[in-house]
Amino acid sequence: MRDLLALGLSQGTSGNVSVRHGDGFLVTPSGIPAADLTADSIVPMTFAGTWDHALAPSSEWRFHRDILQGRPEIHAVVHAHPTYCTAFALCGRTIPAVHYMIAAVGGPTIRCAPYAPYGTDELSRLALTALEGRGGCLLANHGMIATGPDLARALWLAVEMETLCRHYAVALQVGAPVILPDDEIARTVERFRTYGLQAQAESAPR
Repeated sequence: MRDLLALGLSQGTSGNVSVRHGDGFLVTPSGIPAADLTADSIVPMTFAGTWDHALAPSSEWRFHRDILQGRPEIHAVVHAHPTYCTAFALCGRTIPAVHYMIAAVGGPTIRCAPYAPYGTDELSRLALTALEGRGGCLLANHGMIATGPDLARALWLAVEMETLCRHYAVALQVGAPVILPDDEIARTVERFRTYGLQAQAESAPR
């Protein structure tokens, strides 16, 4: 959470983070500024959606729970409202393959889930659909979700998604961005696996 603030991906009390733990998961609490969080602030939850903690979990715990429960390869989820990802989410825009680094998300697009009120089962359902075959998505009129096999790589993907959205926004001001074909992105996804993107995200080619 502190890294989200330091990297400019979040502000105030916005954003939330979870990680798989034991038979359930840990999630950040609701309404506590990142600077005030301690280890004791983090809320352990069950996949049944219950908790026993002095603090309430993030209001977005449902999609954290459902992503971790439905995608066993995912062990961490980052949700934030960074400027460029959120700007495209406000427009309900899917991000196309304007740069090969979109392959880090697992496919030729970053989908934008339709709008649903925050914290609802409906939002969770729509987010899961947008995440099919992907490691990240946008949430219409809301923000973004990035996932990973651990917290470091989920945060890394959040940074990559925001960078890609920033590049796309600037390119749209310059002219008409050229979209890479799906088969090129599919090859890049495979090359990233060979280059160790999944095992060591920080060494991914730029």
